[in-house]
Amino acid sequence: MNIIRNKTISIYLLILFFFSIFYLYQKHTVGNDSTISEWLINYEGGFTKRGLIGQISIYLSYIFDLKLRVSILILQILIIGIYYLFLNYFLINLKLNNIIIFSIFSPIFILYPVAEIEVLARKETFLYSFFLLYFFLKKEFYRNIYKITILPLAVLIWEPVIFFFVYWFVIDFLEKDKENIFKIFFKTFLYYLPASLLAMYIAFNPISEQGHFQMANFLKNVFNENCYMSCELLLTKSSIYDQFHSVIILFNFERIIRYFLIILFGFGPLIISLKHSKFNKSNSLLISFLVSFPIIILFLMMTDWGRVVNMFYSFSILTYLYLYKNELIKIKESIKENFLFKLFKNKKILVTFFIIFAFGWNPKTSIIGDVGSKPGYQIPRKAIKIIYYKYFKNNF
Repeated sequence: MNIIRNKTISIYLLILFFFSIFYLYQKHTVGNDSTISEWLINYEGGFTKRGLIGQISIYLSYIFDLKLRVSILILQILIIGIYYLFLNYFLINLKLNNIIIFSIFSPIFILYPVAEIEVLARKETFLYSFFLLYFFLKKEFYRNIYKITILPLAVLIWEPVIFFFVYWFVIDFLEKDKENIFKIFFKTFLYYLPASLLAMYIAFNPISEQGHFQMANFLKNVFNENCYMSCELLLTKSSIYDQFHSVIILFNFERIIRYFLIILFGFGPLIISLKHSKFNKSNSLLISFLVSFPIIILFLMMTDWGRVVNMFYSFSILTYLYLYKNELIKIKESIKENFLFKLFKNKKILVTFFIIFAFGWNPKTSIIGDVGSKPGYQIPRKAIKIIYYKYFKNNF
């Protein structure tokens, strides 16, 4: 059954990769696509946050004489492919029970960016790939080199990754559980320091108005691209105050309750697994605090709460599965007494509940968006509709 389930996950990832390529191709020429706007940020007006990937895209377009959006499309497909390959390799031979399967198929995890194509191939995809890469490094020497080189690279791509450094630290801490947390912190602090200092420098040194003007002019004059949305926000929402203020003014009771329920249901299977996992009490409380506190700050800084939930869950489930796979935590027999575990013994109930849970809903991107419905149906339906109207109806 484990082999069958792992093959099913591989097929699932392959299907999502196919739809990812399809939707990326369809939207890479759209003038107001939010993903492209983020990839247009570059260093032509001077150093700025999130400019590395845009600059690489520009170099790629120069070298191979490509349109900028084509070079961006190539890099987007490449990073999504790497992420899915890493994820598939990581999940191979993982011992699965129904609760873990539900955790993997949660609609706020792998499915989410394909269901909400506005989020597809955003820069957090690089972060997931870098995080999975850390799992594959077993020697402490290589991990220390990784922290000095890869983590600063991640900061240059998307500096809020600093809020997720805690997940790297949790793995370091639990793999050295016989050592004191403060001893571990001071032993590893220097390796996290370059990325942390770089993130702080970026946060307090936004691009100047003149630099932004030069970058926008470069995009317009060389590639006939407008600096819009994420690219434009480098100037209009550059300060830390602006970031907090733009979120807080959108708060209301309905939106907070909606996202509380999204997190509760989306994290549900993972919460059940954690409840029945073998942690000692101090470690579990400490980990909960370490993980949740930085994420709360990120919720207060980003209006894209759907993305924050996706990142929060992705790092959480990947960390849990890594610890479980490496026997750093163990699932207790008491999980069999959970009401869902008992309910899932009925195959009809199991299949019905699984389809509704995994493919029946998904959060929207923005804090102001409602909950989307039936992504398992809408994703292929939308693709078929595009193919029909764009390639068949107009030609026959």
